[in-house]
Amino acid sequence: MKLRYVVIIYILAVVLCGALLIGVIVRNDTKAPDMLDLNSRAGEACSALDEGKSRADVERDCSCYITLLSDEDYESVNNEWIRDGYAVFDYREDGLSGPIVGKIGFDVRTSSDDESKKDLMVSIIAVCVSLSVVGVLLLFFVWYMYIRPFNELRSFAASVGKGNLDVPLKMKKENYFGAFTESFDMMRYQLKEASIREANADRSKKELVAGLSHDIKTPVATIKATCEVMELKYSSDKDIAEKVSVIKSKASSVESLIDNMFRATLEDLEQLRVEPSEESSLIIDEMISDLRFFGPVEKHGSVPECLIMADRLRLEQVIDNIAGNSFKYAEGSPLEIDFASDEESIRIIFSDRGPGVPEDEIDLLSSKFYRGSVAKGKEGSGLGLYLSTVFMQRMGGGLEIHNREGGGFVAEVVIRKV
Repeated sequence: MKLRYVVIIYILAVVLCGALLIGVIVRNDTKAPDMLDLNSRAGEACSALDEGKSRADVERDCSCYITLLSDEDYESVNNEWIRDGYAVFDYREDGLSGPIVGKIGFDVRTSSDDESKKDLMVSIIAVCVSLSVVGVLLLFFVWYMYIRPFNELRSFAASVGKGNLDVPLKMKKENYFGAFTESFDMMRYQLKEASIREANADRSKKELVAGLSHDIKTPVATIKATCEVMELKYSSDKDIAEKVSVIKSKASSVESLIDNMFRATLEDLEQLRVEPSEESSLIIDEMISDLRFFGPVEKHGSVPECLIMADRLRLEQVIDNIAGNSFKYAEGSPLEIDFASDEESIRIIFSDRGPGVPEDEIDLLSSKFYRGSVAKGKEGSGLGLYLSTVFMQRMGGGLEIHNREGGGFVAEVVIRKV
């Protein structure tokens, strides 16, 4: 379950508990008044009036209201008390046997503990808010210290799975999973070493085959030349001429096979399949978003929303390769990403403020196995930009590379619109 859903459920649970507590308080607030207490207080008020105490003192001491028959507003006050739900008692002269001379009213709409209940409700609300804030902070702490490192590991593993072995997994001192992080990065390093060894071995085999193919072509050419001489010299001898013709034909076949083997040896990397299809340009955002785990990225603007022709896997490899080169050769410089669009294509412009590349090497960077002078001391095979160029061309786009004014390197990925 995503963290934001956990936060929402937690806050809703706290609010629901607070609402239930407040509901219980409000429900208990509707209890009936204590009539025995009111009768007692009414009797005390009558006795006090008979003893000659002032009406104001009696009202204050007994927490009641008094109206007398002699008051001009006696009837209206009495009716108002009845309408408002007051508890009303008769005030008689000389105790209970005398005539009624007034009324004593008690406001039972509120009880003496109203203020405490209000304070309790305010306290409950404050506790609910505090629990919500503390809970959200706790969940953020759990996300930052535990979940986020795992997300980085997951993104790193996905990047390694796509063959991007150049960008290391950064380790942080406060990371509780430092051992896992170090193990993952060691795995990446070992895979990269194995990949380099395999690439070197494969390249050595190809160079050996290419060298042998070239060397074999010389004696085959000599055989063909000898056959041509013999055809002229023994043209009158039909039997010898036929045998020479067969030898010449077989030599031509061998030469053709050698040419095919030589060409396949040098061009087999170009046989990687690229299958472009209609995709939303928003997939570029997803690919760029994963780059933040491997180095500083400054994204300017947003991807123009449209349909593009792209092979998702190959485009992801191109973006990862360009970003990996930037993080490797322009250490300390953020990778800046801009976007441009016209009627036929959109451009993703990657740039950094590293040392750049000598101008006389720019055109060679997309060549097979070529590594620039800035790559000295850095690991690599010299195939990244070459394959990226091939992939983009087969998707109907292109890859343009040049130096940045003021220092730095720029790679523009051109993607064809549908």
